[in-house]
Amino acid sequence: LDRDQYASAEGVMKGGYVLADCDGEPEVILIATGSELSLVVAAHEKLVADGVKSRVVSLPSWFRFELQDKAYKDQVLPPATKARLAVEMAGSLGWDRYVGSHGDTITMSTFGASAPLAKLADKYGFTPDKVAEKAKALIAEAGSSDKE
Repeated sequence: LDRDQYASAEGVMKGGYVLADCDGEPEVILIATGSELSLVVAAHEKLVADGVKSRVVSLPSWFRFELQDKAYKDQVLPPATKARLAVEMAGSLGWDRYVGSHGDTITMSTFGASAPLAKLADKYGFTPDKVAEKAKALIAEAGSSDKE
């Protein structure tokens, strides 16, 4: 990642930090760790180009993040932003804590698929286009649930 364009990694010691942000409150928060960050950043860039207020959160250590005070956690993951999407090329177990009841995950729930990586990534939603598409759907869902 270009650290001139995105936040430094110093927040990693807190378990999670804002890697890329928007002006004002985000409409959607994309959460990832490790190798998935480049995918999420690419989706964030697509969303920003489409006029969507998007935030990227790097969350490499749930344990360390949970040790932070509520104010810090709410600063990174503002409760007002209901549209949240975690991207993890593993299982979804535990991500519900961070995506909330209006959020979702793009994760793997199968085992044994075999094909070229690009085909598998597309099939399971691990492309910038698919992540951005899911993020927009979550924004729409969160907006409609606010009206209920």
